[in-house]
Amino acid sequence: MEVSARNLFKGTVKSLVVGLVNVEVILEIAPGVEVAAVITKASSEKLGLSLGKEAYAVIKASDVMLAVD
Repeated sequence: MEVSARNLFKGTVKSLVVGLVNVEVILEIAPGVEVAAVITKASSEKLGLSLGKEAYAVIKASDVMLAVD
């Protein structure tokens, strides 16, 4: 994976709150440090997100995107 964003944090999916269209994802990037992102349900499925899976919080300005290897 190559990403141009400078703010890239690897973490573990701690929580998934699935709605009809969106999913709220909580990543634990360090003990007691969490990052939240709201992404589309389709993106969550495409990334194969599940509890305990490693993922990356890619932060650009005020947006938070997720990426996986």
